[in-house]
Amino acid sequence: MSKYVKNLITDHLRQRLRDVDDALLVNVIGLDANASGRLRTELQAKDINLLVVKNSLAARATAECPLGPMFEGLTGTAAICWGGEDIVSLAKEVTRLAKEEQYEAFEPRGGLMDGDQLSPEMVIEVSKWPNRREQLGILLGQILSPGANLVGQLAGPGGVLASQIEQQADEK
Repeated sequence: MSKYVKNLITDHLRQRLRDVDDALLVNVIGLDANASGRLRTELQAKDINLLVVKNSLAARATAECPLGPMFEGLTGTAAICWGGEDIVSLAKEVTRLAKEEQYEAFEPRGGLMDGDQLSPEMVIEVSKWPNRREQLGILLGQILSPGANLVGQLAGPGGVLASQIEQQADEK
């Protein structure tokens, strides 16, 4: 590949990955064309991008962006996977697909989250965390819980008093 072509590819990658802060590296070697097509379709349905690129070109393209550390010391083939709702949702989807028989060769190889490198084991651990939507639900429950308890405590004695008044009225 000529230097001119390498520079064109590097510039294109730099533009595509410019605003990406979190991404995962995955292995797609060993997937046949049909399985690769189905995999890409499933990922696109969840707004997840998958890009197979030469490691040295990806390292050059991301040298000045947040994804730079992800390619340090990377050997072998890898594909970049990014997008989705957040990094946890991305990790959940990647680990879910890696468990399916039809994508046997597909597996996480690491990644980058908030500037920290992730090992394949850490990607699996991150996939067990609650995603953004689940975290917001937990937070909302924690915010509303004290108010609900207070309403219950205030309504409790009033209900008892109303019941006693009703019993007295029925007796008389």
